[in-house]
Amino acid sequence: MTRAASSWVAGAPIAAGLAGFVFGILYFAAVERTAVLLAARKGLLGPISLTLGRVAAATLFLAVAAQFGDSSLLSAFFGFLLARAVALRKAGRAS
Repeated sequence: MTRAASSWVAGAPIAAGLAGFVFGILYFAAVERTAVLLAARKGLLGPISLTLGRVAAATLFLAVAAQFGDSSLLSAFFGFLLARAVALRKAGRAS
């Protein structure tokens, strides 16, 4: 493995963690939107669509992260969990 290739591989978990955080922020924004739609009681198609889309996107995201190795998968998941903590803190302030 060349020096440039090994440095790229070493940076993959860092990039995956950042991607996991960004994905998590978007994911939990969609969770919030789903809750708003359910509370409005204006139909179930929107909330169901958002939920199925979120689950599919999370599955796809983590599957792609796994292709880069176990450390990338764990970093992506930890980034996602960090975004969850941020979303919960924001929701706690809002209520």
